[in-house]
Amino acid sequence: MDFVQHVLIGFLMAFAGLLPPGMLNMTAMKTAVSVNKKAGFLFSLGAALVVIPQAFIALYFANYFAQHPEIIENISFLGVVVLFLLSGFFFWLARRKNSKESKVQNGNFFFMGMLMSMLNMLAIPYYLVYSTLLEARDLLILERNYILFFILGAFLGAFSLFTLFVLLSDVLIKRAKYIARNLNYLLSILFFFLAIFTLIKLFNN
Repeated sequence: MDFVQHVLIGFLMAFAGLLPPGMLNMTAMKTAVSVNKKAGFLFSLGAALVVIPQAFIALYFANYFAQHPEIIENISFLGVVVLFLLSGFFFWLARRKNSKESKVQNGNFFFMGMLMSMLNMLAIPYYLVYSTLLEARDLLILERNYILFFILGAFLGAFSLFTLFVLLSDVLIKRAKYIARNLNYLLSILFFFLAIFTLIKLFNN
């Protein structure tokens, strides 16, 4: 029963953490809108797989990170830099005119999902903070076997969330054509404000 509990906690933690509009779920939706759902699912699978090592690092080395908080702080600052870079990148995509559309192989979307998920530097601090909190309340056991079941749940939660955004892309096309046409601009603005918000949180801490 404890193993099932850890799967559920991992699922809910990943699903809830990725639910607000962010770098990965919005890019999964954008991929489904601009290419097709298959590409969106491949992106989602690649992004979800990277959650496995991220969650493992956060939980397995929780005690080490607790003794060296400066590591998490540096990772968080690096995450802010990545958000600013992504904001500039999507703004550049939105401004680019008369560009030739190139065919991209389906496999590339899988690796693109992995790459963008690796750039999500805020994932490790997120799993570290909440797993430590749950451990203190005796809801989570930070031992290897339990961690593995937690990671399984985190992967399933992340993939389910990304898949949900991909499936919602149809609604986006039918009911929000303006958003679909200007999605790169909206992503640029989103990443910019996420970076500012994260930076303010870091300085307040």
